Amino acid sequence: MRASSGASPADPGTSTGPGNPAAPTASSAGPASRRRSEATRDAILLAARERFAADGYERATIRAIARDAGIDPSMVMRYYGNKEGLFAAAVTVDLRLPDLDGADRRDVGRVLVRHFLATWEENEVLTALLRVGVTNQAGAERMQGIFREQLLGVALQVCPDHEQAPVRAALVASQVLGLALTRYVLRIPPAVGLHPEEVVAWLAPTVQRYLTAPSP
Repeated sequence: MRASSGASPADPGTSTGPGNPAAPTASSAGPASRRRSEATRDAILLAARERFAADGYERATIRAIARDAGIDPSMVMRYYGNKEGLFAAAVTVDLRLPDLDGADRRDVGRVLVRHFLATWEENEVLTALLRVGVTNQAGAERMQGIFREQLLGVALQVCPDHEQAPVRAALVASQVLGLALTRYVLRIPPAVGLHPEEVVAWLAPTVQRYLTAPSP
């Protein structure tokens, strides 16, 4: 999964553009400078993901993240402005949802549940975001945005009434997020113990109904 890389900072002594005080001018950043900036940015994002996952949003601090990344806290502020900006950059996730255009409409629930299971198993960033989201407003809003924006396109592809797509996408999110919360965050033993194919068998019909059944 990909995390948003954010804006590249300016090198010392360069001018900056309005609304983005960390943006370098085209003429000022050479290849070596860009490589250093990229390495610093990657170190910050890695440290931020680990710190947010371990401490949660409220307890994680810019100072602790900077220490983990081996840089001065001012550099974190220079790249991302504040903790909210850093959090948004560190935990932006591409769900890589499958393209259902042309797929058998009778099988979309199964396809999506299998995809989400694989995603949760492989993506620690998404699990960390869910962990933060259940206790913090910023995390909740971030998770809502990711699922609202990305699931909406899937719903529009297969639902019988496009006006209902936002509601249907939200219902699908309620299922996959509920599963992830019980299986990967709260780790409720029966949920953890389910074989992936059992999860698909239980959950896929509900997701299928939410996406393709006539409105009740």
